[in-house]
Amino acid sequence: MITKLLLLTFLISPVLIIILTEKSKLAGKIGSILIAYGLGILLGNLGLFPHQSIFLQDYISIHPDVSMTDVKYLLQKGLLSQEDILAFRIYKLQDLLMTISIPIGIPLLLFSMNIRSWFRMAGKTAVSMVLALISVIIVISLLAYFYKPYIPNMNKIAGMLIGMYTGGTPNVASLKMMLNVDVDTYIKVHTYDMVPSLVYLLFLISIGRIFFRNILPAYPANNSEQDSTASDAYYENAYKGILKPKYALPLLFALLVSILIFGVAGGLSFLFPKNRQMLAVILIITTLGIAASMFRKINRIKKTFEFGMYFILLFSVVVASLADVQRLMNLSVTLFTAISIAIFGTLFLHTVLCRIFKVDADTLMITSTALICSPPFVPMIAGALKNREIIISGLTVGIIGYALGNYLGVIVSLVFQ
Repeated sequence: MITKLLLLTFLISPVLIIILTEKSKLAGKIGSILIAYGLGILLGNLGLFPHQSIFLQDYISIHPDVSMTDVKYLLQKGLLSQEDILAFRIYKLQDLLMTISIPIGIPLLLFSMNIRSWFRMAGKTAVSMVLALISVIIVISLLAYFYKPYIPNMNKIAGMLIGMYTGGTPNVASLKMMLNVDVDTYIKVHTYDMVPSLVYLLFLISIGRIFFRNILPAYPANNSEQDSTASDAYYENAYKGILKPKYALPLLFALLVSILIFGVAGGLSFLFPKNRQMLAVILIITTLGIAASMFRKINRIKKTFEFGMYFILLFSVVVASLADVQRLMNLSVTLFTAISIAIFGTLFLHTVLCRIFKVDADTLMITSTALICSPPFVPMIAGALKNREIIISGLTVGIIGYALGNYLGVIVSLVFQ
């Protein structure tokens, strides 16, 4: 009964979070992802359901493929209690939801991409995006090299940071699974990112415009009007009417395509060593998701990105429910410092390169925001710059970041393994 109730809670939570962020301006500013993590941590640490004993935790860490049969055998031997049995059932439910949510969500996020628009992107925007990606890779690679002796699994953390600062939470969640990152490390990386990211945004919104326009060229005047209304609608009431037949039926088809992609990737993963199968699954899914977006019938389905975000929020709530607050409270100054350097070091190097290549201030800020903070923050920075023309370019850069983040994260992690 408890597992069924918990399953219902997990499935409904993303819907409630979405409604809250659309109805409350404060919740919208906090962001659905942070609310999802907060809710998950609350669910997991209020004592609402039993926790695993130390013996069971250690046994699972040593034998990740442990089954219910194994656990019942340990119960018969007197090594576990009945409470452990229920705790293990809950753990398997959480593990199942994490395992399926990301592989199903990623293709849905990618279906709405317009690859043709990548090639039509304004020259300076493309240059700035490439320079931003180079900056992220160089700075985080240097961090991985110098911090490796001081931070356990720094290569995996570096991979997640690459994903975080080229795409965002969907990439970090994917890389957590691909690189087999433990829950506490995953949550710490997300938690420690909050403060420097907030400082970064406040800097851009407050004095960023004056600062960068003093050291970089001004944004070139453009008499042609871009369709910024589409981008405004994208973030305002994005989920409105999603359950209506005109949206729901095509989205059901998109979901079936996403599940099919998951199945194909799962089948192909058996061609790889067991310890690389999850990595193979996510990379194949990402590739097939991009390929599927090139088919008009799939690409033109409305609200696939929003539907995909439901699964990302589901993953976020579930993974946060596994986190131990007591462990999270032990602040790692070294890791916090590394993440802060990743953000501001990338911005600094990106600025230097943009000055060399004569990229204007507004384009620098919007591409940096799209990658470091993800696409939802693009309209905010465009508003601070009083430049609506750059919204479409910023969104395009952010979506490209979603597509590239998994590949770049894996490469960096393997290089510094």
